[in-house]
Amino acid sequence: MAHGGAHSFKAIGPNDTVKTQVPIHEAIPMTGTLISGTYGAAPYAHLGSERNIKNYSHGMFQSVYDYPYLSSSANHIFDVTFGYSAKSAFSGTTNRVQQDKKINIYNQMAQILVGHDLTGAIKEFTWGPAGEVMRECVFLNFSRLLTKDEIKKGSFELQFGTGSYATPFGVGEADQDPSGYQVVKRPAVTTTGLDEFYTDSPAGEYALLSGSKLQHAGLIYYQAGIVVLTASLLRHPSGSHTNITTDYTHGGIDPSKLMELSSSNHQKTSGHSLGAAVANISPEFTLAVMTGSAISASCNDVRHRIRKISFNNTTDLHSTMYFCRVNHNDFNYSSNPTYVTGSKIRVKTSTTEAPISYITTVGLYSANNELLAVAKLSEPLKKTPEKDFTLRVRLDY
Repeated sequence: MAHGGAHSFKAIGPNDTVKTQVPIHEAIPMTGTLISGTYGAAPYAHLGSERNIKNYSHGMFQSVYDYPYLSSSANHIFDVTFGYSAKSAFSGTTNRVQQDKKINIYNQMAQILVGHDLTGAIKEFTWGPAGEVMRECVFLNFSRLLTKDEIKKGSFELQFGTGSYATPFGVGEADQDPSGYQVVKRPAVTTTGLDEFYTDSPAGEYALLSGSKLQHAGLIYYQAGIVVLTASLLRHPSGSHTNITTDYTHGGIDPSKLMELSSSNHQKTSGHSLGAAVANISPEFTLAVMTGSAISASCNDVRHRIRKISFNNTTDLHSTMYFCRVNHNDFNYSSNPTYVTGSKIRVKTSTTEAPISYITTVGLYSANNELLAVAKLSEPLKKTPEKDFTLRVRLDY
């Protein structure tokens, strides 16, 4: 900080600076009509042909925009894709559409979000560090435009349809018939608080997602802005792991035959392998879209069942406070050339009068006396030898 003259500076020490970080949150609501249906009018009535849905020639994911994506006004909202592990019961050598791409997608996301084990192998997604393995997953990758620095902890909520494809949210009005969908969000925590999260991911902090009908629903990675949903949300239309009759009879499957197959293959009725047996029995079953269809079809099916997504984003506002301390004998003279005339100070009429200056600007300089930042006062501040000040300058970034 300059003082006294044009080449005189006052040093700012470590006790004169304070750094702060303030989170700013913004509510982000996304309705199902935006995700699937807003731009579905003819000739774009077919799911997947909406003008705000962009499919790529590589076929590995789908992008959702808030407006027809060819428009310059369109904003990218999120990407959706599907993949499964090479260890999944879905993995096979025949009748598997885009299997290599689906496995690659799973491995890519797992490598980024979960990391590698001691042997260098890619870890699989689990519901918590020691939880149930998630080998078939839907990935929602939200744009930085929405998530900013991170998704606010405990704020994410997804309403996901679990009814039939024709009526995923129930037979009545969705707002009046919650039986047709389930709410996926952070599980209720009573002992450790709502902000419980894990830190063993290379991508930052993450938390568990639970459904109102399916407990192990997925994971949310706050800094990465990625939600990983288990395909069991699609696999169990009623949202139940245990009621085989309710879950699968709508697909034309004999529950006793299903139990016989799962028993002979040593498969758990609540595990992921059961879904593969169902898909093999009934191609018309919901899960057929996972193995017998392209990734874009899986994305369409997922979007078709999303009723609402909402969360709060977080922008971390970093600030450094500089306390510029002006002692009684500092800055009593101005370096402005108009301050003197004829080698005399303009504001003094006699030699006995105290000098007077007016502080209007604070300059922050580097160690090499290079001007880095300038702060302006709202009005000139009168300075005399009888006064001292502390000016607080805040630099936001």
